[in-house]
Amino acid sequence: MQLPANNVLPFLVIIPLIAWRMYSRIRRNIGRQPLSKVRPYVTLGIFPLLVVLLAFGASQSPTKQSELLGALAVGIFGGIVLGYYGNKHTKFEVTPQGLFYTPNAHIGIALSVLFVGRLLYRMLFLYSADPTAPQSAANFTASPLTLAIFGLLAGYYVTYAIGLVRWRKSVESPSAVP
Repeated sequence: MQLPANNVLPFLVIIPLIAWRMYSRIRRNIGRQPLSKVRPYVTLGIFPLLVVLLAFGASQSPTKQSELLGALAVGIFGGIVLGYYGNKHTKFEVTPQGLFYTPNAHIGIALSVLFVGRLLYRMLFLYSADPTAPQSAANFTASPLTLAIFGLLAGYYVTYAIGLVRWRKSVESPSAVP
């Protein structure tokens, strides 16, 4: 049996890992979930940091800077709209066992599949174009579509996390207790 070419080996390792993460993310987006005290704040810290790093990477492009930053901004705006919609269609529950919420599964699943699909496409494209060419993370910031999809995801998750934090504060505030 002949071994696959060197440029295919990363996919043989990465694809099962991505499939597993995709499964766990989708499973987390379906059904009733306990509201963590930490997870929304982690989201509020990590996603804005990633957006800043990607925006910095996109701003280093001498020819497509405005196109790349514009795509990221449009994605973020779309994500904010989806996050607001997602918060409005989330079922929140206060129970003796704790605080729970049931997110709109369709939005979370669709965004996750869209983003992972785009990443897989970009990886396949980059590795198959010229297997001997050095690959870097900067290649991912060279595509307006990739940045728009990431912006959509980041805008959604940050807006959704803000909604979760606001709801928690509203039910834990002294004025909310009868």
